[in-house]
Amino acid sequence: MRNRLLAASAVLIASPAIAAEPTRATPASEKSLPTFTTGAVTTAAATQGAQAPLSDADRAQAIQELQDLKARMSALENKLGVAPPAPVPAAPAVPKDHNLELYGFAQLDAIQDFKRVDPDWDGTLRPSRIPTEKGAFGSNGQSLFSVRQSRLGAKASGMLAGRPYEAKFEFDLYATGADAGKTTFHLRHAYASWGPFLAGQTNTLWMDGDVFPNVLDYWGPPGQVNTRTPQIRWTFLKDEHWMAAVALEHPSDDIDPGNLRLIDPDIAANIRGDEKLPDLTAAVRYSGGWGHAQLAGILRRVGYDTIGTDDNEPKGHKTGWGIDASSAIKLSLATLKLSAVYGRGIASYMNDGGTDLGPAVATQPGPGTIILLPRAEAVKLLGLTGYVDFQWSKQWASSVGYSLTKVDNTNFQEPEAFHKGEYASANLLYTPLDNVVTGVEFMWGKRTDNDGDKGTDTRMQASFKWSFSSKNIWDSLAD
Repeated sequence: MRNRLLAASAVLIASPAIAAEPTRATPASEKSLPTFTTGAVTTAAATQGAQAPLSDADRAQAIQELQDLKARMSALENKLGVAPPAPVPAAPAVPKDHNLELYGFAQLDAIQDFKRVDPDWDGTLRPSRIPTEKGAFGSNGQSLFSVRQSRLGAKASGMLAGRPYEAKFEFDLYATGADAGKTTFHLRHAYASWGPFLAGQTNTLWMDGDVFPNVLDYWGPPGQVNTRTPQIRWTFLKDEHWMAAVALEHPSDDIDPGNLRLIDPDIAANIRGDEKLPDLTAAVRYSGGWGHAQLAGILRRVGYDTIGTDDNEPKGHKTGWGIDASSAIKLSLATLKLSAVYGRGIASYMNDGGTDLGPAVATQPGPGTIILLPRAEAVKLLGLTGYVDFQWSKQWASSVGYSLTKVDNTNFQEPEAFHKGEYASANLLYTPLDNVVTGVEFMWGKRTDNDGDKGTDTRMQASFKWSFSSKNIWDSLAD
């Protein structure tokens, strides 16, 4: 509209000059373009304008006349009530080689417990939280609805300076530590990686997350390495089949004072973990069409000291170490998931049960008595897991298996100290839509104490999970 008005106005302004020209026949050679005059400047599109460039004075006068023409056009538009054309917004800049995704899921767990566990952990089945004393947490039977497994995360990835990068921030609502039992923020991942380097909190390097079975229960098999720690990681080998990496990770020592209270209650109450050095972890992995196999290990200093004593005595440390061998093997409709863990002072990294450092005593005969010589000992631990995940069809799947954690208790731990945890489960899962999973799972757990006392629990869980993802947000902006 504006362009048509501009052309019409130009014709009106030039009409006196056109009328002044004598009428004559136009030769065929001159019929290509008409000549218009505007004031003192003549524009000949095909003849004079191309032959004689404007002088500075003529250029200035032409610019002035163009500005006057624009002013007249604006006045005419205002008089006619014609709105000026809206500016075309610039398209958002779409980053190249970068992805940004918002993802997560909302999950409801309907749990029917046929016995009882520690109420701070009633949203999952951990053998270490099963009482070995009848009625310790109330009479048998409990119904629970929980949304604690619901999760939200953001992930950025792409190429930066010729190397791949990834950054992730993810949390769920399954509170632990001082907030155990609450439905509140629980950080899972907060890290960034670039090329072979990673810094932040994510799965410990000597954990094989790919052998965690397809279960509905939040905590799952106790006999696996399963924790997320702040760390600095270097992956020095990564190709189609092989991966090898080392990491320095945040240490966390679990100290059991045991029966030291019989010798000195104050010392037993004030012994604390003493983390002077980071934990060193390493892993090597081979992957193929059949699945993968991984061997990982840890070396750590497990220390302790005492608060409120001279020079924080007693204090000391032991060397902790562990080996984790794991594999996932694809067999037609089934995937076999196996892991075996063994070591000393590694309970902090296990999915459930045990302690890193425990008290032990040696006896020495004295005059008319026996002298007890206490010492600290890195506790031995064995973890075994065997599960089979079945994919019956696109919509139907199952997982069934067994896991245990067994602790070689020291001779001065208390009778009720955790000795062994066993866990078994089986489920049937249905996926009616790509982002919807529902199913039912049956679980059994058993705890055995240092003195042989036992406790068991059986429960059923039905879950509904709806997953969502923004895909690549930058693609959405480009559309």
